[in-house]
Formats: sequence, C-alpha cells, structure tokens
Amino acid sequence: MWCYRGGSISAEPRINDRIRVPEVRLVGPSGEQVGIVPLAKALELAQEYDLDLVEVAATARPPVCKLMDYGKFKYESAMKAREARKNQAHTVIKEMKLRPKIDPHDYDTKKGHVVRFLKQGDKVKITIMFRGREQSRPELGFRLLQRLASDVEDLGFIESNPKQDGRNMIMVLGPHKKKTEAMAEAREAQAARKAGSAKAHADAPAEAEAEAEAEAEAEAESPTETPSEA
Repeated sequence: MWCYRGGSISAEPRINDRIRVPEVRLVGPSGEQVGIVPLAKALELAQEYDLDLVEVAATARPPVCKLMDYGKFKYESAMKAREARKNQAHTVIKEMKLRPKIDPHDYDTKKGHVVRFLKQGDKVKITIMFRGREQSRPELGFRLLQRLASDVEDLGFIESNPKQDGRNMIMVLGPHKKKTEAMAEAREAQAARKAGSAKAHADAPAEAEAEAEAEAEAEAESPTETPSEA
C-alpha cells in the first residue's frame, strides 16, 4: 500500500526547468496571450527576455505559464500580504468596571476611557459590580448604564442591553465607527502631525533669519550719539 512519507507539499509554483510538461499555454510579460507553445520554446523565450517561466495555473490543460521576474513578483506579493495584515481589523472587546455609587470624578475618568475605546473602533463591555446590600438595588446599576450610554451616544450604541449576571450587571457598547475607519483616521492624524513638525523645523531657520534682518535694519535706522564738547 502506497504511503506518503515526505515533508509538507510546497505551495510555491513550478518555475523554469522544474516545469515537466510537453507544452504550455504561454502568457507574455505584459499579459498578452502568446498561445500554446512547446515547453522548450517557452524556456527559450524566457531566456531571451531575461525572465522566469512561471506556472500560474497548473491544473489547466495545458498548464498556463507566464513570463515574469519571479523574484520581484515574490517580493511584491509579500509586501501586499504584509500591508493587508497591517490593515486587518481585529474585533477587540475592552472592559470597564464601575460601582453603582461611583464618585463623579471616577465616573468622568471611566467615561473618558470608554470614549477613547469607542473612538478606536473597539467594543466596550461595561460591568457594574454590586456588593453587599447593593445587590438588592439593581436599578442603581441600570440607571448608571443608561446614563453612560447616553453620554457616549455620539460615538457608540447599546449592542447588548443591560442584564444581570450574578453579582454583576453587564452591558456592551458598540462603536459607530468601524475599526478599519478608526485605524485609517489614526494613521492620517499621525501623518499630519509629522508633516506639521517637519514644516515647523523647516520654517524655523527662515524665521530666525527674518528676525536678524529686522534687528539689523532697526540698528541702522537708529540715530547715533556723538560725544558733547567739554
């Protein structure tokens, strides 16, 4: 019985002399259709153009091959994949815990964190923690959650209504802005800050020179004092 014992199958396409078929459907460097040609002819054209013959559709009959700079193609593909990963939005759920009888200053601080999370495009799980006799007053937690949702309604919405979970009451806020949009805006703001900083550094020498010229003109225009005769 046949059994495969080799390593993992490579996802890399076959190129040049690794291609083992009598003929291929050839695509030129600019995407033009050359047609079905013998493999030897395709390899000869690859040498003439100083390019690689790359199998791009192995299951076609005959396989489709393209003339390209394979090293450049791999580099550009890796850069595109890296950029796609960087821009990929991961759903993140932040958590904020409050007490039913929270101090006004603490409430403002906690609300500030919730605002920041929503601006970043993240969801926020709000947990009201009840202790002792507070458990008999769930309406306190409910009112606090409603107040918080109202205070940040321009940035987020109630995705999961308040519900009791043991000693806690939980509500989830979702951002109006998508994560990808928030990331794009953050990058634009960072680029704008860098541009502003660079402009300020570039303008500084010119401003200093203008100030020096103004001081020189003022000195030239001021009357000179002559010593009085004894």
